[in-house]
Amino acid sequence: MKPNIFFTADHHFGHENIIKFSERPFESLEHMNEELIKRWNEKIADSDTVYHLGDMSLGKPDFTKGILDRLNGNIHLIKGNHEGAALTYPKRFASIRYYHELKIDEPENSNGKQKIILFHYSMRTWNGSHRGVWQLYGHSHGTLSDDENALSIDVGVDCHNFYPISYEEVKELMKIKKWTPPFAPRN
Repeated sequence: MKPNIFFTADHHFGHENIIKFSERPFESLEHMNEELIKRWNEKIADSDTVYHLGDMSLGKPDFTKGILDRLNGNIHLIKGNHEGAALTYPKRFASIRYYHELKIDEPENSNGKQKIILFHYSMRTWNGSHRGVWQLYGHSHGTLSDDENALSIDVGVDCHNFYPISYEEVKELMKIKKWTPPFAPRN
């Protein structure tokens, strides 16, 4: 059985002001940190793969290491603009990149693969965007309106009830998009 793949972003562990800035429903910093860890581990097993699209923690390095040690899964970090503390513990991550082009086996696709561009920031266009390649991003905390004509999704916790989102969930969200290939023959 292949491992489950999950995507998430923008936890901002240790960042008290994010509760106010993003109107998060937590009564304190400790409540937010504990609830985010709980929701992560409810969905993700140790054998699962997680792509974290940036802004893991704004806490100090020792605090951040303590959080990272409590999270399940093999975590690949796509760097955001608040990664200082997480980068002090590089061995916790299976990989650390600014940008990644992921290919997932997908029998429903004609070529047997689904390509996904992973980047902290939303892009208007990306490699293969005209051929059905997806783009997943974070950073905006749900403040960008979803473009139903683009195969891109904000995977940040603020958009998904503070849970990571699985590849299968992303696939279902992409199916309801109104995207059409720009060079396809028109009727």
